[in-house]
Amino acid sequence: MRELLTKIEQNTRLDRVGDRLQRAVQGTLRPQRVRDFLHGVWLGHPLHPAMVQVPVGAWISAAVVDLMPGQRRAATALVGVGTVSALPAAVAGLNDWAALSRDQRRIGLVHAAANTIGVTLYAGSLAARLNGRHNLGRALGYLGLSAASAGAYLGGHLAYKQGAQVSQSISELHLVSDGWHPLGDMSSLPQRQLLTREIDDVSVILYRHGDDVTVMLERCPHQSGPLGEGEVQEIDGHACVVCPWHGSTFRLNGGEVVHGPSGNDQVVLPTRVVNGRLEARLP
Repeated sequence: MRELLTKIEQNTRLDRVGDRLQRAVQGTLRPQRVRDFLHGVWLGHPLHPAMVQVPVGAWISAAVVDLMPGQRRAATALVGVGTVSALPAAVAGLNDWAALSRDQRRIGLVHAAANTIGVTLYAGSLAARLNGRHNLGRALGYLGLSAASAGAYLGGHLAYKQGAQVSQSISELHLVSDGWHPLGDMSSLPQRQLLTREIDDVSVILYRHGDDVTVMLERCPHQSGPLGEGEVQEIDGHACVVCPWHGSTFRLNGGEVVHGPSGNDQVVLPTRVVNGRLEARLP
């Protein structure tokens, strides 16, 4: 299985389909507020993994209920709920997929194909059940669950092995030692400019606004882009830093994500000033 997944990751032939689909997704989901909603910016957490719980839960429940006598109506209802709820979950997943790197998109393309087969089989199962062909409906349902399970396995590979939509900056937080760390004299910090410093070889950005200073991990949660090279913009009255790679945007006074593709907030470190020197520590 590891060898198969590696071959998929390295299969450049998938890019011909993947690149066209990416352009289609980005062209269709054009408004920023729509993309942000589907990324889960409003939730502070990627939306797609939360949404897939409904179809997966309904389909697994239907598989169990199908083993019980006299539960045809319940099984049909569960298959219907799962099939209908899979569609918005797929849209959120495509939105996330379009912002991934090429090797991630290759796995994601096969993940989407497996799930498409699963949804198609479940749609057939639902149609068969509604027409009174319950044995066929059960058979198609179990085939659909097999395809969806393969898709779920690939989704797990995307998240846990390839780090898709997982905060890329949080691992650096674990490299910072306990205690307060000096970052320089307050008098040397310019107003409203991004500066880059290091704490235990972990890069952080500093942003001073009046007497307040934000210390934030520099690597973007989305794909480790260098926030220290980003642009500062004012959005809704808040100073924000925009990642130069993919445009993820975070408030500098709290780290909250404002625009995707990141669905995760950025980590901000607590600060204090001692004898005119700025210090920061782990949250």
